[in-house]
Parts: sequence; structure tokens; C-alpha cells
Amino acid sequence: MNRIDTRVAELRASRRKALIPFFTAGDPGLESTVPVMHALVAAGADLIELGVPFSDPMADGPVIQRSSERALARGAGIRYVLEAVRGFRATDNETPVVLMGYLNPIEMRGAERFAQEASAAGVDGLLLVDLPPEEALDARAIFNRHGLALVLLAAPTTSPDRLERIAREAQGYLYYVSFAGVTGADSLRPADVAERVAGLQRTATVPVVVGFGVKDAASAAALAPIADGVVVGSALVTALDHAGVAGAATAAQAFLAPLRSALDT
Repeated sequence: MNRIDTRVAELRASRRKALIPFFTAGDPGLESTVPVMHALVAAGADLIELGVPFSDPMADGPVIQRSSERALARGAGIRYVLEAVRGFRATDNETPVVLMGYLNPIEMRGAERFAQEASAAGVDGLLLVDLPPEEALDARAIFNRHGLALVLLAAPTTSPDRLERIAREAQGYLYYVSFAGVTGADSLRPADVAERVAGLQRTATVPVVVGFGVKDAASAAALAPIADGVVVGSALVTALDHAGVAGAATAAQAFLAPLRSALDT
């Protein structure tokens, strides 16, 4: 049982909803990543999705695209991301960390080598938004050998057969994209999400969390009766960008705390 499984068991035992913030490693600054991670935990984050900067983040909207560009310009490659996780683990060995990104940087490094390095740094799972379904089983075998969960995505455009397969094979948690589009768009309609999420929950053995369109306490509260948790990304990235390096940790905590309260109410 890795940290994700442990945290999921804790959430289920306490009947709490998972709050999963996402931000890009290295943005707003190389020195702010670890303090922001700790601030998010202090504000009530249950897991952290740490974005691996990539030059062509096709599933992301302009906010995260620009964030990735800024981080890359500062030199925030995979080596930096793993060092940041290692730094976080120096004082937090409990909060699960999932790296979210794209397949190319991992292929360039070699999947086996990357999985070994990520596990050694303290990573718990990977979410690869462009991993082809036909490659998922092979990738999962490699990652699982090193104790890493492969978190899967499902979307409104996913076929029913594929949705059922994803629900059966999901590890850690299942990330349901609330609408077809890119991150940061403003099209969250909880009523449209409810039926698909309920179907996934009937099959999946892991929590089904919803992302895309979650931006504040109100949107988190709207999803609380439907999903097992929420992921918030673009709105947090914007808050960090506005705060800058010096204010990033404070801004992270101030942004996330109301979402925690909304989910717990």
C-alpha cells in the first residue's frame, strides 16, 4: 500500500472528499515549489498533483501553457521536479505526490529509469495525459514495479466501453474531466457530470475525482455531493503567478483553504 492508497483509506474512513491541487513545478520560481507544496498541505490538500513542465502541453489551456513555459525558461526539467519532491519529502513523508504531465519527457529519459528515479525521490503516482490506451498496460507494469500508481483520465467523449475499462483498471484515483476542452475553461455543469461520475463509481474501486472547471469554493461545493473529490489547477496557478515567488506560499494557502471548507461543509 503506497501513500495514495493510505490517504484514500483515511478519506473513506472519515467520509471526507479529496482535495487535490495542481500547480507547475518551478512556477512562479524554482525556490517556491517546495514551500508551496507545504502550504497546500497546511491548507487541507489531501494529495498534490505536481505538473512536469513540457514544451507542448496540448491538453492545457493558456494559463498552464504559460506556466510551463515560464518554468522551462528557468530550467525546471525532470531532474528539478524530482529534486523538488525529494526536498518536500525531507519533512513530509505522508502526503501523496502525483506527477502530472506528458509522455515525451519520460520516453526521452527512459520509462524504467524514470520510474526508478521517481520512486526514489518519493513520487507516488503518474498521470500522463497523452498516454495512448494501447500503451497503458505496458507503462503501468513498469511503473508498478517501482511502487508507482498510474492514474487514468476519463472524459465526456470517452466511449462507454472504454469508460468501463478505465474504471476497472484505475489505480490510486480516477480523474474525470468534467467537459471536453482544455484546462482553465469555464464550463463546469455539475448536472452534466453527475450521471457519468455515478457510472464510474459503480465500477471503479478507487475514488472518482473531478477536474477542469473547478476554480473556487462554490464550484468545489457544487461537486461535493457528486464526486469523491475535486482537482483544482488553473485558478491556483493564476493565484501563484500573481503572488510571485515571495508571496507564493501565502497565496497558495489562502487560495486553497476556502475550497477545503466548502468540501467539508
